[in-house]
This record gives sequence, C-alpha cells and structure tokens, in this order.
Amino acid sequence: MRIRRHPLVLAVAFALAGPALAAGPCEAEIDSTDAMQFTKATLSVPASCKQFKVTLKHVGKLPKAAMGHNWVLAKTSDLAGVASDGIAAGLPNDYLKPGDARVIAATKIIGGGESASVSFDVAKLKAGEAYSYFCSFPGHSGIMKGTLTLAK
Repeated sequence: MRIRRHPLVLAVAFALAGPALAAGPCEAEIDSTDAMQFTKATLSVPASCKQFKVTLKHVGKLPKAAMGHNWVLAKTSDLAGVASDGIAAGLPNDYLKPGDARVIAATKIIGGGESASVSFDVAKLKAGEAYSYFCSFPGHSGIMKGTLTLAK
C-alpha cells in the first residue's frame, strides 16, 4: 500500500519542524546556553552566497550581565587578540573593541530568551583561510567557539 502525502500536510510538517529546516543555504541559526556552549561547532558558508546571515538565540535563562553571549567572526589567528581587547571595552560595547577591523561580523550581547542576528558580505572571506566564531563575553572564548569555512 502506498501512502500519499498531501502538500498541505507537508507544509505543516515543515513549519512544525522549526527554523532548522526552514533556513536557507545563506543563513544559519545557532543556540547558546547557560552552560557556555554553542549548539554548532562548525558552519559552512556557500561561496555562491552574497550575504550570509547568522541568528544567535540564547536558550538559557540567565541575564546578559551574568551569562551573556554574542557571535563574533574573525580569522582564527585573530581570535585571542579580539577577545582580549574586547574585555576592556565592556558590556556597553558588547565586549568588542570599538572599530576593531579584525572583526568580520558580530551580534550584540544577548541574555536568556533573547536573540540577535548579523549579516555579512561573503566576499570578505577567502578560500583556504581559517575562520573562527566565538563569544567575546569575558572567559567564554576559550570553550565557546567554532570554525567557519567557505565552501565552494
């Protein structure tokens, strides 16, 4: 016996499955937690995208002053310097040195239940270059990080 799937049933199923299935190839969603974790350790950006959008959700409950998170993209070689320089910038600057040219993209710091998005020009990425994303909240970048690659 063959089961036929009605288009409306499929549409409802995709809607209920959430944004992970609904996100297009030029965007990604990442959750962050009160346990200082991103839910994705890697992201692949298609070279065919002109812009890439990242939406960060804080699925924890703690406020941003206690356990805030952001999503910052930089060359892997710049991660430590960006994170270190950001500490002095403080929460009002989302723990990022104002005007830091090493930062390719960054969201604002968010607390539990909040979300933030950032889009960046994919042309800023170079094939073969190592990129990392991380949280610049003090002490988080050591474990709260991932790698981003430019896919062909």
